[in-house]
Amino acid sequence: MRRTRILTAVLALAAGLLAGAPPALGADAAKDVSITADTYTWKNARIDGGGFVPGIVFNRKERNLAYARTDIGGAYRWQQSSKTWTPLLDSVGWDDWGHTGVVSLASDAVDPDRVYAAVGTYTNSWDPGNGAVMRSADRGASWQKADLPFKLGGNMPGRGMGERLAVDPNRNSVLYLGAPSGKGLWRSTDSGASWSQVANFPNVGNYVQDPSDTSGYASDNQGIVWVTFDESTGTAGSATRTIYVGVADKDNAVYRSTDAGATWSRVAGQPTGYLAHKGVLDAANGYLYLAYSDKGGPYDGGKGRLWRYATATGTWTDISPVAEADTYYGFSGLTVDRQKPGTVMATAYSSWWPDTQIFRSTDSGGTWTKAWDYTSYPDRANRYTMDVSSSPWLTWGANPSPPEQTPKLGWMTEALEIDPFDSNRMMYGTGATIYGTEDLTKWDSGGRFTVRPMVQGLEETAVNDLASPPSGAPLLSALGDVGGFRHTDLAKVPSMMFTQPNFTTTTSLDFAEANPNTFVRVGNLDSGPHIAFSTDNGANWFAGTDPSGVSGGGTVAAAADGGRFVWSPAGAGVQYTTGFGTSWQASSGIPAGAVVESDRVDPKVFYGFKSGKFYVSSDGGATFTASAASGLPSGDSVRFKALPGTKGDVWLAGGATDGAYGLWHSTDAGATFTKLSGVEQADTIGFGKAATGASYQTLYTSAKIGGVRGIFRSTDKGAIWTRINDDAHQWGWTGAAITGDPRVYGRVYVSTNGRGVVYGDTSDAGGGDGGGGTDPAPAGASTVTYRITNQWSGGFQADVQLSNTGSSAWNGWSLGWSFTDGQRITQLWNAEYTQSGSAVTARNVGWNGGVAAGSSVSFGFTGSWSGTNAEPAAFKLGETSCTVV
Repeated sequence: MRRTRILTAVLALAAGLLAGAPPALGADAAKDVSITADTYTWKNARIDGGGFVPGIVFNRKERNLAYARTDIGGAYRWQQSSKTWTPLLDSVGWDDWGHTGVVSLASDAVDPDRVYAAVGTYTNSWDPGNGAVMRSADRGASWQKADLPFKLGGNMPGRGMGERLAVDPNRNSVLYLGAPSGKGLWRSTDSGASWSQVANFPNVGNYVQDPSDTSGYASDNQGIVWVTFDESTGTAGSATRTIYVGVADKDNAVYRSTDAGATWSRVAGQPTGYLAHKGVLDAANGYLYLAYSDKGGPYDGGKGRLWRYATATGTWTDISPVAEADTYYGFSGLTVDRQKPGTVMATAYSSWWPDTQIFRSTDSGGTWTKAWDYTSYPDRANRYTMDVSSSPWLTWGANPSPPEQTPKLGWMTEALEIDPFDSNRMMYGTGATIYGTEDLTKWDSGGRFTVRPMVQGLEETAVNDLASPPSGAPLLSALGDVGGFRHTDLAKVPSMMFTQPNFTTTTSLDFAEANPNTFVRVGNLDSGPHIAFSTDNGANWFAGTDPSGVSGGGTVAAAADGGRFVWSPAGAGVQYTTGFGTSWQASSGIPAGAVVESDRVDPKVFYGFKSGKFYVSSDGGATFTASAASGLPSGDSVRFKALPGTKGDVWLAGGATDGAYGLWHSTDAGATFTKLSGVEQADTIGFGKAATGASYQTLYTSAKIGGVRGIFRSTDKGAIWTRINDDAHQWGWTGAAITGDPRVYGRVYVSTNGRGVVYGDTSDAGGGDGGGGTDPAPAGASTVTYRITNQWSGGFQADVQLSNTGSSAWNGWSLGWSFTDGQRITQLWNAEYTQSGSAVTARNVGWNGGVAAGSSVSFGFTGSWSGTNAEPAAFKLGETSCTVV
């Protein structure tokens, strides 16, 4: 189930890692580093979803224009041609990491090119920065930012309420924003460029989830929670006169202005005792619908009601689908069908067991039907069928007893929207995905509508650790909320997350360098063991036994030969074991909470770090000795790794701006460390395949070098660094983990805090900073068949078949061509690609690189075009021309 998601090591971050300005790069620091650049292609290792989607917004003017917001993973735009989501906030950088949390979205119904996002992750000290309103005139392709004098909470309690941000549907230069923390209601009259408080708005809210929470997380005033315009009270170009505002105040939840915001008053006769999560207006019938809960959500809520307010007469009507005594949940997920006025839907968002509930009325709330109901308890009759074949892990590998079912219809279902142009399409957010249907009206005719994931392209996991072993699957991940996955194909959704046991969050994982079939992972679980082992490269797992006192995963290390393990769990000191954790013994000489790693050559050598001290064990983790190395970071925001293939070669990254911060290297098993003077800050370190001609493995780090924050690569032990990301691909905070691929030069896997696992491949065949490159392209005869399979205004879909007509098998391929009419690829599957201007190069993915003589390989893509859409006239396999069929 979806838990509150807080940045890894957020306390350390708040203590200084992200606070304040970094020290200036002096001459001595700069002289030892040279920076070059490379062009990378960035993609996600597909998981599809994995986190809470609290808001979905359809544009009311243009068909198929929709947006989704996530609590920590940015915002997305729907791409109808491919039925995928496009990320819009990957340009958010390290210093503004909090702006990956989106508390509200607004799409302009006057000018559909305009979209707005209210961003900021926490209102307490965990996020050092204030919130902002991002504005775009090109549907999120680029942004401008208006900083606010207060914080916003995309990952705070109450984040499923809304939308807090709204554009006047008649005068679109006017926007309103509801603020938390007692900051009131704010207004912009210049299309979001500047903001000022609405001084005469009478209520800043007073509801807090838990007044006793000293961290400020649950004790913050949830404030102004939604703004809704009555578009019928305005004309084009003139400000809408009637505006409704929802306030987190159980006695005074709804306010109204009838003079375009000049004055405000509490709506008379309104119900009390509940919070209004949503306020949706059906202007055609003159009804304001309100979904109420006794709590702010998205997890809590024990009672709720649905009410209808007649805007012309001021009459309030309780339209709740069940008696108050029968609710054990609050209501949210409120939507109306703009094509069929009078059709309204809502969710029981906080009904975790046995499932969420969705209610539907076609008579303005007079009568209701349910998505599911009991026949005779515990048996259920569903109006829907679930098809999760595209994301099979959504079953969680569960086999529940009735009335619970798997996959669930959902939980935390605060976002539910009927497409304003299509009564058959509905989307709704859950704690793990976006579900949707395209035959919703079967609900009313007695048929069953089909619910499927509508989430491809939206990646929202928080990544704690990564592993890319030298054989087997290319990637295994340790994730928040959904545990983690084994990717055998980065372009495909794995069938299941790690199970047996299924940790709510995996905090660390490792493999035996000389025996990569042996894996270990540790994590958090409400009850049960916190450690698991695999002997088949992570395909299957079995639980270990916890030492006494363990309360959380911590970090874990596997010996180079897989014969022993060292574990530093939460709640207990460092432990070691031989075999697979059936009995543990306490390690001596190392403090509790230390980060632990293994030497990648000597199975008896393990390392640890805690509070500025580096520790070494040469007896399999039984005893540790503090190293004499000095000058290392004094805090605990440190990550280090030992280099595969070389005993005692250790790299350490970390620190904080108020002390030692950077990258250190040891060649004597931690006895001494040398700081790389050219690296101002570094937070992760990883290794990958060496460049051709290089004598040392490739280094990767998330760092600040030469005054620039980014993802960097070095092929010469850190003498020269190449920034391999760019300003459009920053993903906020990337400080948890990084690793190269030991089998593919240039490939790097990057952790994000809410955008999943991002991986990059280089376009620099020469190795760039250190020489070398990828394997040579195959030579020999080949034919290409290029076929446009579908074409529409502005877009098209094509299939490409590449056939090996020579006499030798290919071990990897690269196909190049040029478009003559300005076509641009928007998505490509079954291959990886780069496009520079008109030139396109498609390369094999891991599973389809081998092509036997006489065999073929195919891939497809969607693209954009204007004017004409001529097919390419020539293709090259590497440097060899192909026959075009």
